[in-house]
Amino acid sequence: MYKIINKKRLNSMVEQMVIHAPHVATNCEAGQFIILCTNENSERIPLTIQDYNREEGTISIVYQVVGYSTLELSKKEAGEEIAHFAGPLGVETAISKKKRVLGIGGGVGAAPLFPQIRKFTELGTECDVILGGRSDEFVILEDEFKQVCQNVYCATNDGSKGTQGFVTDVLKELLDKGNEYDEVVAIGPLIMMKAVVGVTKPLGIKTMVSLNPIMIDGTGMCGCCRVSVDGQTKFACIDGPDFDGYGVDFDEAMVRQNMYKKEETHICNLTGEVR
Repeated sequence: MYKIINKKRLNSMVEQMVIHAPHVATNCEAGQFIILCTNENSERIPLTIQDYNREEGTISIVYQVVGYSTLELSKKEAGEEIAHFAGPLGVETAISKKKRVLGIGGGVGAAPLFPQIRKFTELGTECDVILGGRSDEFVILEDEFKQVCQNVYCATNDGSKGTQGFVTDVLKELLDKGNEYDEVVAIGPLIMMKAVVGVTKPLGIKTMVSLNPIMIDGTGMCGCCRVSVDGQTKFACIDGPDFDGYGVDFDEAMVRQNMYKKEETHICNLTGEVR
């Protein structure tokens, strides 16, 4: 069992948990993920690592309460325990010193972006970050990013924080002003990452994305997390979750992501717990 050290609500739908998992904390790197089961008979939930503390043996995860499994997790409080917590899984992000990097985090995508940007900064890379959300409520980890990068820009649909519009509007503005980046790291909804690549690819700016498809075992056995990259089948759990955005078939990934929407709604209706 894995004890919940701290739990924090980041907004009305997103929560952060700090969990004592020394083995994972000792071995994890930026970009990797874990799979947890809230209770013994719970479904597996794959979550990218938001932060880790090797000395304290803790892992921080951020999740959005959108279905039955995350609602079940949300009912746990500090001091209680998680039944199973496996990791680190996936391939760590390939990070090396560069002159300048731009991170783009949409919604909860800001969580897995954080350890990557922090590591770039630790290596001496100048980093800027764009955070996006529907409103100021849904822009998360802004203060944390301000501690590890040069500039933090925000974009919200309703204009309640930063630029009114999308992260791509801020991206275009930065590029139009002459800002140059060796690499862009974009993590968020598939449609957002596709839009970012649509801006950066014509300019030849290397763009890495992080994919979080349907996943069960996390070892490549089930095949549920398959994605098409450069015309080849890859498995996000063992080949990713990071991929070169130029080669990702985002349209296919979006179709696969919505495969079980009906079933998820059904189980929420059966339990009367719809969020």
